[in-house]
Amino acid sequence: MTTAHDRAPLVFDTTELGRTSGTTMHVAREIAAPEAYGVAVYGVPSSAPIDLDVRFTAVSEGVLADGEVEAVAEGECARCLAPVRDTLRVHVQELYAYEGSVTDATTDADEILRLDGDLLDLEPAVRDALVLAMPVTPLCRPDCPGLCAECGVPWDDLPDDHGHETVDPRWAGLEKLRLADTDGEPK
Repeated sequence: MTTAHDRAPLVFDTTELGRTSGTTMHVAREIAAPEAYGVAVYGVPSSAPIDLDVRFTAVSEGVLADGEVEAVAEGECARCLAPVRDTLRVHVQELYAYEGSVTDATTDADEILRLDGDLLDLEPAVRDALVLAMPVTPLCRPDCPGLCAECGVPWDDLPDDHGHETVDPRWAGLEKLRLADTDGEPK
């Protein structure tokens, strides 16, 4: 028999729900993220705490998981590369079909999540909800000016009069003449 310790942290045993519609089971706990969610520069790190507050409800075709998930995403600002840390709060709502139910028979394998016996794997729903809540371009603040394109230093760390003199290559020949010495030699 499978025990809670043998299962992944987001797999729940729904045996106590039975198949009587309307029966509920509430789960509120903190678990460690089983893997990193997101991309290399921004996401919820592996083993980071994830707070779950989910209600499982038996319905005619399966079990409805409905609740809130909270986790901290970390990474770097897309403009200035400063560290970014955001708390993500997402709503999760997913139907898990019973094996052999009408929903199981009338949907493709990838259209709906399914129970494995009485085990419900909430991990795909949690992962999808958290990743979809992540910004496409994480920023340290909305008005972040980014980095100077010439020297790569964050604009926030530079004086207001910071700038770089650039010469348009089309005018480079004239610049040499302008800088020419009185004896006709370039400086």
